[in-house]
Amino acid sequence: MIRLPCVSALVTTLVLASACSGEGSSASSAGADPTAGCDGRCADAAAFLSSDEVATILAQGVHEARSRGIDATLAVVDRVGNVLGVYRMGDKRDRYTLIVSEFEGDGVIDEEKDEIFAIDAGLDGLKLPEPTPGAADGGSLGRSNLDHLAAISKAITGAYLSTEGMAFTSRTASQIVQDHFNPAEDFQPAGPLFGVQFSQLACSDFLQEANAFPADQPVSAVSPGPHHAPLGLAADPGGIPLYEGGSLVGGIGVMADSVYGLDPFVGDTDVDVDESIAVAAAFGFEAPVDRRATVTVEGKVFRYTDVDGGSLASDPRTAAALDTIDPAEGRLIAVRGYTDGQLRDGTAFGLPASGVRIADDMDYPAFLDAFVFVDEADDPRYLPRSGTDGTFVGGVPFTETEVRSVLENALAVANRSRAQIRRPLGTAARVTIAVVDTRGEVLGMVRSRDAPVFGADVALQKARTAAFLSSSDAAEFLRTPPLTDGEFFQPTDRFPQTVYLRPNQNPGLVRPVNLDISTYVDDLTAFLGTPALDGSIAFTDRAGGNLSRPFYPDGINGNPPGPLSKPPGEWSVFSTGLQLDISYNAIVQHALFAANGGESGDISDEDRVAFPPLSPERGCAGQGLNAINRPTVPEVTGVRLGNGLQIFPGSVPIYRGRQLIGAIGVSGDGVDQDDLVAFGGVHAAGLALGGAIGNAPPDMRADRLEPQGVRLRYVQCPQAPGIGSTTDNVCDGF
Repeated sequence: MIRLPCVSALVTTLVLASACSGEGSSASSAGADPTAGCDGRCADAAAFLSSDEVATILAQGVHEARSRGIDATLAVVDRVGNVLGVYRMGDKRDRYTLIVSEFEGDGVIDEEKDEIFAIDAGLDGLKLPEPTPGAADGGSLGRSNLDHLAAISKAITGAYLSTEGMAFTSRTASQIVQDHFNPAEDFQPAGPLFGVQFSQLACSDFLQEANAFPADQPVSAVSPGPHHAPLGLAADPGGIPLYEGGSLVGGIGVMADSVYGLDPFVGDTDVDVDESIAVAAAFGFEAPVDRRATVTVEGKVFRYTDVDGGSLASDPRTAAALDTIDPAEGRLIAVRGYTDGQLRDGTAFGLPASGVRIADDMDYPAFLDAFVFVDEADDPRYLPRSGTDGTFVGGVPFTETEVRSVLENALAVANRSRAQIRRPLGTAARVTIAVVDTRGEVLGMVRSRDAPVFGADVALQKARTAAFLSSSDAAEFLRTPPLTDGEFFQPTDRFPQTVYLRPNQNPGLVRPVNLDISTYVDDLTAFLGTPALDGSIAFTDRAGGNLSRPFYPDGINGNPPGPLSKPPGEWSVFSTGLQLDISYNAIVQHALFAANGGESGDISDEDRVAFPPLSPERGCAGQGLNAINRPTVPEVTGVRLGNGLQIFPGSVPIYRGRQLIGAIGVSGDGVDQDDLVAFGGVHAAGLALGGAIGNAPPDMRADRLEPQGVRLRYVQCPQAPGIGSTTDNVCDGF
């Protein structure tokens, strides 16, 4: 095992604390890809997972689970989220899974209702199967499972966070999304990717629908991505990236211990069964050693895993072939909306079939090395275009030329900037860049070579969040009936407007919660001491994120929460505040849709009606549950927050003089780099266009405010970020 020393002088480019993390990250070369030296071009060899390799990966994981005498559910995905195979051991009725951040009880997740939850909000406490008392077959929730959804989300997390430049796992995600970095280190700021768990959502209007989704037929083929994760990104150990020939080709996710949660303390080494099985499954496909746990942020080493090959109960090389295992012991399963239960070849990343390819010279200059998102016909999805919001911006919206200038200048800034979380050191930051108008319409998206896939959906979330919070009618939007209606339907109706599943209180049923989103507007106004969300203040995701932390200032234990956060007793990584609440219905509806259905893909007519698919055109914000059967339920339509809110840095609003015309969001190889690319890209575009557009006037920026006597942050640019340059304060004067 390797533990890197604190080298804070080297890593002051992110706003994080400065103590070393604990031991535990694996650096064993056994089963690792031996390739070294990739910088986004190993994928040019068109590496991908074959169905035979998927079978090998699953068989190795099953072998480890059998050696430990436990049942597990395993999922394999390709780099853009196509599900290539899901395997469940044991009887689905016994495969309980509980989503929980803090858990007390007998340590056994089963049909008994003896769990005690410290948090009574959000997704905390959601548990399936959850039989309905008196129902002969357990009822709809008794026939529903979360284990396969958790495994898929873990696999996608390993694949989406990783690149050819650095490998990350769902354990890494756990480390960087909690209320302190490192977790349990009091009086330290929140993790750098605080809130990223609520991205890659099924309600996202950016993420591609899998073939046959949202129809009830199981998905029978791979298709261009990126695709969504059923539970968002995972913070529960057991999700690991997969490599071949130096190229990232996918991820493996495992759910065996029944608790879908997080690691609340990184100062020790855990022997996590999910992670152990995943490490065994990944044998022969694990990340190169020099791409694991070899980057630091403020002197803290990112964790990869707490186990390695020496911790396994089996030798993966002796695993029986998957098709020789007794079907009574385990089987490939269908998952509604994700897979028909067959093994599939993955897509080769960077080629049109993956949904991501290099840009044509006519679309972006070749020297930028730009990549674009494409559809099944290989047509670019988001080339630059003009704004759609002329009425809202005084008749002078973003022009196509201005959008193109912002995208190209921002990408040029990224290409000149050092990445924070990538090897080899000195490599350019790889990012995805999104530009939107004031209504959240996508005006253009572009990405660097080998940028992490998760950053695509997140960049759009960030851009939309900055545009939304800075707009003149944001408060009005949050006060609209679909977001404030506390009138519940009759108790016989399965899904009221907003529900929390609480099995320990109402087994097999749903409990309505009167959730009035408009209270966030009132709380924010009172907290800031000035009218908020009326267009007078320019908000970035860094500023909005400061206001979304469970402590204000960030990380200071005992202080009250920010006005966009949940209070103590309700806050957790599964219950963040406005971010989750605005998308809660859509998240739960999709989880119940995908959780239900037989292992062969069949589903009863009753359950088909009870658990309908989402309507993607409605996006994430303001959906009413089961609206297909209840068309009178009011809902927010349009794309303004079509893929949800985001609350960690990497965006700025864009102005024409003092008129908001849109925003830019950036996500990739470091949150301060994201700020730099967004802020610097807009500044450079403004110079190139003779001052026609630019960053917000300084007197409008959120950092002029000092709520509770503490100044808000607007952006934070890295120190001396240029490749081959020692120039500091590069954002001074922007």
